[in-house]
Amino acid sequence: MILVPASLLRKLPVAGLLLGLLLLATAPAAKAQTWMVSTTAQIKLGVLDKYGQLGPYTATFIVHNERNGKDYYLVKELAKGQTGVDVLFPTDASDPEYFKAESGEAASAIPGRYTWECRVKGVRAVGGHFIFPEVGNDISVVQR
Repeated sequence: MILVPASLLRKLPVAGLLLGLLLLATAPAAKAQTWMVSTTAQIKLGVLDKYGQLGPYTATFIVHNERNGKDYYLVKELAKGQTGVDVLFPTDASDPEYFKAESGEAASAIPGRYTWECRVKGVRAVGGHFIFPEVGNDISVVQR
């Protein structure tokens, strides 16, 4: 057993506090900012009854991924007075209306060639193709 004088025991908390303050005062300052980044590409598709002759109708968008052969569907109901609609591909699966395969699988942003069409009252009204881009991110470190 080691005996420590009472006067030294009273000084230990003060010494510990001073040591802690010294360490905090000499801590190096942060020299760089760290960034988090995301990039999401989406393709806007749309259909418009230019002269508003149809009245209310259902627009069924079908996007075909030529790489994996999958089709993704999104159905939009247009009310009276609404002549057209634009949609984004792919749509977030958290959205109540999103592009999905017949299996329920949500479409994802896979780079490659796609074809699309919009059917109105079961008949192909418009269509086209697009190449979904490959995206990436660069991060710069900002020095203070």
